[in-house]
Amino acid sequence: MKRRTFLKSGAGIAAVAGVAAPAIAQERIEWNMPSSFPKPAPGVGTNATRFAELVEQLSGGRMVITVYGAGELVPPFAVEDAVQAGNAPIGHGTPYYAASKTAAAHWFTGVPFGLTANEHYAWLKWGGGQQIWDEIYAERSLKPFYSGNSGTQAGGWFKSRIESVADLQGLNMRIAGLGGEMMRKLGVNAILMPATEIFQALQSGAIDAAEWVGPLLDQAFGLQRITNLCYTPAYAEPGAALQVVVNTDAWAGLSDDLKAIIEAAAAQAAMETLGQFDYFNVTAMASLQEAGVEFLPFPDDVVAAMKTAWAEVLEEQRAASADAARVLESYEAYQSGAVPYANAFVGRYLNAR
Repeated sequence: MKRRTFLKSGAGIAAVAGVAAPAIAQERIEWNMPSSFPKPAPGVGTNATRFAELVEQLSGGRMVITVYGAGELVPPFAVEDAVQAGNAPIGHGTPYYAASKTAAAHWFTGVPFGLTANEHYAWLKWGGGQQIWDEIYAERSLKPFYSGNSGTQAGGWFKSRIESVADLQGLNMRIAGLGGEMMRKLGVNAILMPATEIFQALQSGAIDAAEWVGPLLDQAFGLQRITNLCYTPAYAEPGAALQVVVNTDAWAGLSDDLKAIIEAAAAQAAMETLGQFDYFNVTAMASLQEAGVEFLPFPDDVVAAMKTAWAEVLEEQRAASADAARVLESYEAYQSGAVPYANAFVGRYLNAR
């Protein structure tokens, strides 16, 4: 890094004489960061802008990151590719948007009947998840950072009521991740599309249902203007993690303190974003209910069919991908203990409350 210094004789004499010497001026680092989400989108878009704001604040302006929303620099699902190729030094999104590169990305985001947001962070931080994530992504010249989570999501907005598994047959549904693979086994035509296309597709009839996030974001995207039937919760996606990814060459060129700042900014943005979802989902849900939206549970037979379908998808993924099998060994080791703990503590508390 280039620095202009003032360590000339005059500056040294001034310092000795008790006169403050000019401070060392450092070159400002400016990075562009494409995101998979629209910048104004609550929770997901604001996660990126908050991260960039924190980096600039913590670095005292030495590092400035300019956020570009979905499609402004690269397509929403091509952010990791751009960072890997060095076309952008840093990117923002969610891991499973690049699952075609490695199936393991699903577990760094969220999977059906998997870990909750808090459990997911615990596994990444202390259960070995982050180490595996680092190693797998390093093969593609990427350094990943967890930067937030949506918390428990909505199962989807449907144009007609779901009263049995038969009602899912032939539905065109926007749904992401391995939840889509699970729903395909129940007869759903699962379609992945960027967030910016969901409203128009649902309105036009191109899709019959849409899983997006939850009350805060679903309301912001206007899904309640098309149908008033929202099924909860998202067994297909109990929570979805957000990420910041840095090109490894760009990362290697940073000073140690700027590396620490990026890591700290991602952690702080993660905490704020989860809190943002928890708070504003409450107010958004109340507003939607006042407008006539029904939040309905999936029938028991549908939930049971989802679990059966997920067990099949899980084993298919384990057999098809060495990376997925490796992640699963660590993920399942933690989940096997997390489930009885959550049932005995959190579950009982919530049921009583």
